[in-house]
Amino acid sequence: MDKSRLKEQVEIIRQAFGYINRYKNEIFVIKIDDTLVSSPYFPILVKDLVLLHKMGIRIVLVPGARNRINDILQTYNKKCRSVSGIRISEPDTIPFIKMAAFDVSNNLMTLLAEHDTNAVIGNWVRAKSIGVRNGIDYQSSGMVERLQTDILKNVIEDGLIPIFPNIGWNAKGKPYNLSSNELAYTIGVELKAAKLFFLTNRSGISINGFKIPEDIYVSSDKIITQLSIAQAAHFLELNSGMLPNEQLELVSLAIRACSKGIRRVHIIDGSSEGLILKEIFSNRGLGTMIYSNQHENIRPMKIPDIADVLRLMQPAIEQQILVNRTASDLEKKVNDYVVYEVDGTIHACGALHEYPDGQSEIAAIVVDEMYTNLGIGKKVISYLMEKAAKQHHKAVFVLTTQTSDWFIQLGFTPATMTDLPLSKQQDFNRKRNSRILRYQLSENKASLHSE
Repeated sequence: MDKSRLKEQVEIIRQAFGYINRYKNEIFVIKIDDTLVSSPYFPILVKDLVLLHKMGIRIVLVPGARNRINDILQTYNKKCRSVSGIRISEPDTIPFIKMAAFDVSNNLMTLLAEHDTNAVIGNWVRAKSIGVRNGIDYQSSGMVERLQTDILKNVIEDGLIPIFPNIGWNAKGKPYNLSSNELAYTIGVELKAAKLFFLTNRSGISINGFKIPEDIYVSSDKIITQLSIAQAAHFLELNSGMLPNEQLELVSLAIRACSKGIRRVHIIDGSSEGLILKEIFSNRGLGTMIYSNQHENIRPMKIPDIADVLRLMQPAIEQQILVNRTASDLEKKVNDYVVYEVDGTIHACGALHEYPDGQSEIAAIVVDEMYTNLGIGKKVISYLMEKAAKQHHKAVFVLTTQTSDWFIQLGFTPATMTDLPLSKQQDFNRKRNSRILRYQLSENKASLHSE
């Protein structure tokens, strides 16, 4: 096995152990789209859910039933129309909707039992009628009024996995058809879940057909990888004129969930093998994550970070992109360095060295190979430039042998030896013969902007 591949696997193992410890005894609410039931990977998905449960993560499952409901209604020649994505459930269709909802839940419970995992389907949801909206009577379609959380928490404490069909009952026992997405959101909020998952048959929120804010991460396959609450709200605002669709609905629910205390909402492809494990146990998921707490953080380096920073630098040192640095070198200038941290793991670093002539040097810019092409290096540099501007420095400069094109794209311009501080001219390594690039700072030009 080559070293880079081994390094990647070791890093994944490290991340996984960190997340296992972090999420033990936390609640994950997982809504499963019923389109996944027909996937050949569905039994493997259930096996992965069992693995999470056995590792001490408390799982709550909400299986969707929209497609199964459609099938059963068609079989019995029953029809329901939908308005704004809500099925108008006439009273005589409710027995068939219940049949579909419990059929999907029972199939899921059977698969869990095959893996020696106990689950229970319960009537913990008190519901009420949606009523009449804009002149439309939604009849036996309902919304969650409250959950019997005390009973539910006891079920979870007893080591059982609760399964919620999309049916709720009022105080007199009348059943209502509920939105599984809304139900999962409510359960997550009421149980103070750490994470809320929407497992669908697509790879997160695609940029296709949407207007996209400029400052968001988009993967090579055109999936929005992560959104803060503010970015998600901007995304909805840009696309407010569109007809209702599930992707916009999920983003809206995610914003509401994060605003109510759920730290992260994940929208991922449940039909891809192992994707939920990848999303949970590594820093780089493959779906869309919407988050309330600060997922990414550039902060000053601390002494305990030095070992990780040196490990991060080593490949660049071996390729002669960076000059060699020792732990002692970093410790002496610890206040010059910043790190980019994701969930406690350092994935990028950089340094700002100040000079008495009013200039600063940006140095030691390194991004984890697994995190390239996500704009992280640009964020680190922008952070350092803003720091220099706050200290009223007139310019920043870099010395580089192999990344000059990238810096020029960021707005740096070629400079000469005479543009450097005198002490830097004296210490210049003529053997490396680095190119000199410079960026003039001002109050209006203290950070980088997208082109």
